[in-house]
Amino acid sequence: MNKKIKSDEVSHLFEAILTLKSIDECYQFFEDLCTVNELLSLAQRYEVAKMLRDKSTYLDIAGKTGASTATISRVNRSLNYGNDGYDMVFERLKREKRRKNEEEALY
Repeated sequence: MNKKIKSDEVSHLFEAILTLKSIDECYQFFEDLCTVNELLSLAQRYEVAKMLRDKSTYLDIAGKTGASTATISRVNRSLNYGNDGYDMVFERLKREKRRKNEEEALY
C-alpha cells in the first residue's frame, strides 16, 4: 500500500464509498464527488486494465477506449508491479458472475 496516499481523509473517503449499495447510488455520489472528466478518466483506466488482462494489443485498446499509449503503459505497469488491486476486483467480479450464472441455472 502506498504510504503517500494513506491518510485519515482518504480512509474517510473509502469508508463513504463502502456504504454505497447500488450503481444508482454510485452515480449519485461520484457525480457529486468528481468532475465528468475525472470520472471518465477513472472508467477509461479500468477498461484499459480489463482489456490488458484479456491480452488486447495497445493499438486495439487505444482504438476502443481512446486512451493514450502513456495511459495504457501506466495501467499496464500497475497491473504488473502494483498492489494487485485490479486483479482482486477482476477475480471477485468473475466469482460473482459465476455465482449468478449458477443460481440462474437452478431456476
